[in-house]
Amino acid sequence: MKLHLTQAAGSHLITGYDKGWVEVNHTRHEQSLIVLPAALLPGWQVSNFDQLAAGHFTELLALKPELILLGTGHQHRFLHPSISRELIAAGISIECMTTEAACRTYNILVAESRHVAAALIV
Repeated sequence: MKLHLTQAAGSHLITGYDKGWVEVNHTRHEQSLIVLPAALLPGWQVSNFDQLAAGHFTELLALKPELILLGTGHQHRFLHPSISRELIAAGISIECMTTEAACRTYNILVAESRHVAAALIV
């Protein structure tokens, strides 16, 4: 699916997605990645949801987004509280949704000038 958003100039926007890839600013990524308005972290070392551990979010703790959208792949899944404990303690909310839903939601929040991160399992 191609997404079209003309606002939020200068930010990293998700411009498309489909099974096996996510496109950020018209560049296709076929591995999991983290996207923030001012940062793109390709090659996130998570290939599937069951692999997730608290350490996978350490880099995001340092960037201090107000919200993390976790794209869990094609199936909506929820994190075990032990994985998100440090994020919650730091005041960072995390919302789990399918990767497709996370892509759409990320662009909406960026257009609202929110400091959001999308951690996307591709």
